[in-house]
Amino acid sequence: MTHETILANARLVLPQTVAHGHLVLRDGRIAEIGTGAAPAGALDMQGDYLAPGLIELHTDNLERHISPRPKVDWPHQAAIVAHDAELASCGITTVFDAIRVGSIHSLPRSGARKYARAMADEILEMRKRGALRISHHLHLRAEICSETLVEELDEFAPEDRIGIVSLMDHTPGQRQFTNMTQFRAYQRAGSPMDDAEFDRYVQDLKDLRGRFGPAHEAAAVAAAGRLGAALASHDDTTEGHVKTSAGYGIRLAEFPTTEVAARACRDHAIQVIMGAPNLVRGGSHSGNVSAERLADQGLLDVLSSDYVPAALLLGAVMLGERWGDMARGIATVTANPARATGLDDRGRIAEGLRADLLRFAVGDHVPVPRGVWVQGTRVA
Repeated sequence: MTHETILANARLVLPQTVAHGHLVLRDGRIAEIGTGAAPAGALDMQGDYLAPGLIELHTDNLERHISPRPKVDWPHQAAIVAHDAELASCGITTVFDAIRVGSIHSLPRSGARKYARAMADEILEMRKRGALRISHHLHLRAEICSETLVEELDEFAPEDRIGIVSLMDHTPGQRQFTNMTQFRAYQRAGSPMDDAEFDRYVQDLKDLRGRFGPAHEAAAVAAAGRLGAALASHDDTTEGHVKTSAGYGIRLAEFPTTEVAARACRDHAIQVIMGAPNLVRGGSHSGNVSAERLADQGLLDVLSSDYVPAALLLGAVMLGERWGDMARGIATVTANPARATGLDDRGRIAEGLRADLLRFAVGDHVPVPRGVWVQGTRVA
């Protein structure tokens, strides 16, 4: 039986422009894009924007629901449901849930216990039985500075449909934590320690990187190929980092920390993803390059909500207003992330694509979601 919905009197955010018109949704797909008078029986969007559903590539939000307080392990299925509902309410219709692979057992303060395979199983099982509102994919964050990365990666297979594998190197003294004052503040906020303990902890992490770093990088690159996943770098800081990334075949750079690295990414045809909270706050909480700076230099391709789901739409609208081109701003959270991960069935309003859509209004520069559809069915 055919199921049809018509959304009319909307500002359609098309790939290159915004145009007044209507959409016909049929059997989960966009069947028609129209202008002029809407067909009978249409739902009035009251002149609001109607955009593709947002695509989130890197979010830590699930971890916040799993562990809402230190040492609290919330029931996982309940946490996944809450995470899913929160993203849907923010207009996110596709998410790559970031799960850490690579644990450290010899350093109790690291808090890096093994959990990836079990968490993936729970997400995949809930997806299989239709318990989730939006489309969930998996993003494996491969921690280079760890002890168990290889064996944890080996627990995943192509049938898990891993979407992204990212190379994460949080060794202090480089990349995100080049500034040791920032790292000290970050570490002490989660695990208070005196100066001597802190110095020992830093040295222990550096020793881990020295023992396992090259082998772990090679294993993560190989795993991405074996799993059919897009390979991403993380916190590239220098031209050398980017050159290495390009040599691995990386085409997506998460959160480069300097303008030099972002420019090198452009030279190597690597898309740059920046955190929407960085843009909204006007700067990086770690003291790295600002998303505003990269946006103004034409070096920002994709936004990620990172740790604030509501920041994704807000950041895209801010970019649209900053650039004077709302279609371009919205593309940073729709078409561009879809392209970076090979999702050619979504991310644009075009006939034949999935009817994943977001209705929103903008008041005083702040977007307000007013309706979300996944494959033509309203979910928020």
